[in-house]
Amino acid sequence: MAKTLYEVTVITGEYKNKDGDTKKRYQRIGSVIETKLGPMLKLDSTPIVENGWSGWAYLNEPKDEQNNQSQRVRPAQRESFDDVPF
Repeated sequence: MAKTLYEVTVITGEYKNKDGDTKKRYQRIGSVIETKLGPMLKLDSTPIVENGWSGWAYLNEPKDEQNNQSQRVRPAQRESFDDVPF
């Protein structure tokens, strides 16, 4: 399995938090991974940004996978309809 060296993120806009402060909105658009031939860029999406994307992106250290998995929202348990009498 290839190792993720960096997460590629872009600024897609701004928003105001509950205190009224303006914050940047970021979107992950891909990864830089280590392959046997060297680093490779994998873009998963192209950002849609008001007034167009400038082409600049941030390369951030990947987030810890264990923290990332624990913060994910788990899907609700699916109900089984096997015992419905019709």
